[in-house]
Amino acid sequence: MIALRGVTKRFGDNAVLRGVDLDVRPGEFLVVLGPSGAGKSTLLRCMNRLVAADGGTMTVAGLDAHAADRASELRELRRRVAMVFQHHQLVPRLSVLKNVLTGRLGAVPVWRSVLQLFRASDIALATACLERVGLAHKAASRTDALSGGQRQRVGIARALAQRPQVILADEPVASLDPHTARQALGYLKQACRELGITVVCNLHQVDYAREFGDRIVGLSQGRVLFDRLSEEVTEAELDALYAGQGGQGSQGGHAGLHLIEPVAAHEQRSAA
Repeated sequence: MIALRGVTKRFGDNAVLRGVDLDVRPGEFLVVLGPSGAGKSTLLRCMNRLVAADGGTMTVAGLDAHAADRASELRELRRRVAMVFQHHQLVPRLSVLKNVLTGRLGAVPVWRSVLQLFRASDIALATACLERVGLAHKAASRTDALSGGQRQRVGIARALAQRPQVILADEPVASLDPHTARQALGYLKQACRELGITVVCNLHQVDYAREFGDRIVGLSQGRVLFDRLSEEVTEAELDALYAGQGGQGSQGGHAGLHLIEPVAAHEQRSAA
């Protein structure tokens, strides 16, 4: 489903990606784990051409992502590859349903998208996607009236409404509390399992990576440090991944990581 070979990217003198090789199988939930500045976001943005890689080859969802330059090629790539962003990227003044329907824009004629004229089948699909993330009852609400966790679930529903082959999730739970974060990642994992969608998810948190990822790729300074099944990742590899981030690895909670509060403790405080 995804095959990257020797992918490089520089911003001025800063080499962000330094020859990344990566394979992701259809229907796999892959976590890219690493500290801030490792190149995780740039890697995902190269996959759907929000950023153009400098070198290497990229096959994503059956398309040559590196060579996709024409508007029609980019449109097709982004139709097959959905994005879930850290900060939602929703339109606050629109209803929840209309935000989800924007996921159908790549599948309708341009004149329909400009006039926001959606077919009954698109509306039914968007509603089903909201049901999948537990928000069908919020369909008519303005998006700016939702909580942060609910907005992220709308972002996931919008991505699902594209009927994509691949979802790229860029730090989708960085600003969420532990209970809400696990809920959002659970919806992504469920889509991966039930719909056969390939998911590549950037994360900082080791616990989440191990809980939800089929495989974990450790990215550090633009290079792949390890590529393992989740249960095979060692403490030594995690220590090396976060070396120099201001801690002592496994004895210091893995430097640079966000500490994850136990769910029970969070729920007790929420109920208080």
